[in-house]
Amino acid sequence: MLSGVPNFAYAIGYTNSSWTLKIGLLCEHFCRLLAHMDAHGHRVCRPEPAAPGMTTRPFLDFGAGYIRRAVDELPRQGDRMPWLTSMNYRDDVRLLRAATVADPELRFTA
Repeated sequence: MLSGVPNFAYAIGYTNSSWTLKIGLLCEHFCRLLAHMDAHGHRVCRPEPAAPGMTTRPFLDFGAGYIRRAVDELPRQGDRMPWLTSMNYRDDVRLLRAATVADPELRFTA
């Protein structure tokens, strides 16, 4: 999800492993988020950083030429969770499959 953008999610896979491993986890997590919203009567979910001045860095740390040429056009990631993109499948399974979807930096509204 992008900070400040309501009800929008996109998926980027691993650059160091099977792309679809991450996509599958992200889609499962997003479905759990939608189920959470339905169960609690929320119609809007918007990520908002607790620290708006958080340091950012490029979203993809990937040396391919097509990424390097477009890096300034891509979203950025933060310097801490949940704004930091993981490239570790085991960590992502714990976070995306098992952890709660009600993150303190998500704002839910009816």
